[in-house]
Amino acid sequence: MRVLVAEDDQRLAKMLRLHLERAGYQVDVAQDGVEALLQCQTYRYDLLVLDWMMPRKSGVEVAATLRQEQFEGGILMLTARDTEIDLVHGLDSGADDYLVKPFQSNELLARLRALSRRQQKAFVSTVSFNGLLLDLSSQTISYERHPIDLTRREFEFLSLLLRRPEQVMSRELIIEVVWGIGADITDNALDALVRLVRKKLDAVGAPNLIRTVRGFGYRLGDPHA
Repeated sequence: MRVLVAEDDQRLAKMLRLHLERAGYQVDVAQDGVEALLQCQTYRYDLLVLDWMMPRKSGVEVAATLRQEQFEGGILMLTARDTEIDLVHGLDSGADDYLVKPFQSNELLARLRALSRRQQKAFVSTVSFNGLLLDLSSQTISYERHPIDLTRREFEFLSLLLRRPEQVMSRELIIEVVWGIGADITDNALDALVRLVRKKLDAVGAPNLIRTVRGFGYRLGDPHA
């Protein structure tokens, strides 16, 4: 089971990662809210552990954004706030549960086990759009049951668009997801990657679903619209 820990306190994040990995979880760490959102757009997570107060975007903002984007995994909020109005606000944002700092590691693990049982049946393992199918469990993409042979970067690009069909993805976001944050990649390199993906879609009979939004980026769209 894959967990994202979003916590700007590096000492606490390291401790949480250690305890969760010892418990058998696969753990990634984000240092702020924007990084957490980017990682959730890139990878499949079953559970999120979000610090309430993070730079750039708070845990509450991250939870609300992800729920709007149909994230169905469990969300546990870590907070130093313990007033009723604060906790209600956190739960209303989309969090499933919360822990007030400081807390014991066994309590954290118990809360996550409860969330995983609650979310297990609700998790969606596939995403589809106009014949394209993204299988999140096998990390593959096919068209009308025809597998598409993609490189890692081609897969990350196409899966990013598939997770948000009809939503425009900026060039900057695509480059960060495919090549990494801070990568020195030109627009020509991205355009070349898109041409290769379009060619592979054409090879399996898929229509031209990748739409160019001039001056901004790309999106998946109905070719007949």
